Amino acid sequence: MKRRWFFGSALAGCCGINVLSEFSEAAPVTGAPLRLGLVTYNLAKNWDVDTIIANCSETKFEAVELRTTHAHGVEVNLTAAQRREVKRKFEDSPVTLASLGSAFEFDSPDPAVLKKNIEGTKEYSVLARDVGAAGIKVRPNRLHTGDGVPEEKTLEQIGRSLHEVSAFAADYGIEIRVEVHGQETSRLPRMKKIMDYAAHPNCCVCWNCNPTDLLDGGLEANFNLVKDKIHFVHMRDLFIEDYPFRDVFRLLNGIGYDGWCCAEIPESDDPIRVMHYYRALFLALQNAV
Repeated sequence: MKRRWFFGSALAGCCGINVLSEFSEAAPVTGAPLRLGLVTYNLAKNWDVDTIIANCSETKFEAVELRTTHAHGVEVNLTAAQRREVKRKFEDSPVTLASLGSAFEFDSPDPAVLKKNIEGTKEYSVLARDVGAAGIKVRPNRLHTGDGVPEEKTLEQIGRSLHEVSAFAADYGIEIRVEVHGQETSRLPRMKKIMDYAAHPNCCVCWNCNPTDLLDGGLEANFNLVKDKIHFVHMRDLFIEDYPFRDVFRLLNGIGYDGWCCAEIPESDDPIRVMHYYRALFLALQNAV
């Protein structure tokens, strides 16, 4: 190691270059560490609430987003007593129930389907309040241009629906978090239009680390379109090389983000080991070990 340092220093001195500059420019962000949580879709989809709390506690995942339809069963059909029990379990543990994850979406041109999703979101907001979650995840899903519906009409419909459910959820202290989602609707310029139509302070963005983040001007330009509305983050496997996770950490740090970054990763036969490694890489990438 001493010989390597000597030759590296000599080369830098002779050539007038900083041999560390390449690494300095790509260094992980520094500052207040981001907080790690877990999305139960898909890794934890077969775990009950007690298992989720135990496994997150063991691996130092500090929060969780519970996905609807999964084995943990935190659904709107829970009784008042069952809701209180879910809330108690998380309050008595080191794991925060940060969010409930729904599949409600507001793009359908069928008025009955749209109404069902709006009313379902409202019901889910009450559930979130009762179990102690701070917010719920909803999403756009698709455009309907193939059926003759203009793109802008669908984006406006999604946004105005979000305004309605956000106003309702605000009365219960629940945040509406709109996941950047859908083959077409995950494009950030479209998400920006949706949020502009929503125009409600209780409606925010769940950044989703999609490949489409890199289109339409690139990651930073897209991030800047919605940076003032990002209140939640989903992250895929951090080893994926075609997505610039280190830049995401830098950008989040740059806006003073202090919310949750929740891992949304595939199932594993050895989930505890995977979670340990995920947390180690998460901390390493942001230089906050």
